[in-house]
Formats: sequence, structure tokens, C-alpha cells
Amino acid sequence: MKAYLAHKFYSDGRNRKLIEDISESLKENGIETVIMARDFEDWGNKTYSPKELMRLSFKQIDDCDILILEFSEKGTGLGIEAGYAYAKNKPIYVIAVSGSEISTTLKGIAASIIFYSDPKEIGKKIKEIII
Repeated sequence: MKAYLAHKFYSDGRNRKLIEDISESLKENGIETVIMARDFEDWGNKTYSPKELMRLSFKQIDDCDILILEFSEKGTGLGIEAGYAYAKNKPIYVIAVSGSEISTTLKGIAASIIFYSDPKEIGKKIKEIII
């Protein structure tokens, strides 16, 4: 299974370890990830025009089985990616740190919402839901 892992991007890399831990947890549970910041932007070392970045993002979502949306922090890009995935009938799994607020709109399109305290538990939780 292949998942597009969407997350809020920070050029200073403040959430890079979190995203890497989530990706590793998913990989350990048989879920390959595509992460734009890691796989295309080299964690901020490579830049694209906004139009090109969205084109690449949509192509990657098209090529994935599911969208996993890390929504501990809100972001406009996350909403765009979620809306696109929903329009393409891709299951959307929202993950967020326990206590995070999830919008009503996102709740309406999510296949499941998973709260976590340790990012290393996400892969197992998602695998249990999907199987």
C-alpha cells in the first residue's frame, strides 16, 4: 500500500523528526509513503513554483492508494490536498496529536480520525483500520 503523507511544511524543519517518525512507523507496517517535503523538496533545499508544486502533489496523490493527513496543525495546503484526494475518491486518514482540533469539514470527508501521543504508534493504528 502506498500513502501520500500530507503535513504542514516548515522551512526550518521544526517538524521533520515527527514526519520521519510517522513515515518509519508506516513503513514498518507495510505502508510506503510519498512525502513532498522529503521526496521532492529535499526538506527545503529544492523549491518549485506554487503551480508546479501543486501539479506534482496532485500527481502523487493520484498515484497513491490513500491520503494520510497529519493535522495537528492546520494549513491551507492540507485542506487543498484533502479536498483533491476526496474528489478523487481516495480514502483520507486524519492523524493528529491527542487534543488537536479537527474541523467539521475535515471530519466530514475523513475515512477515519486517529489521535496519537507517540508517532511511532500510527502505522499500527492505521494498519488495524485498513485491514
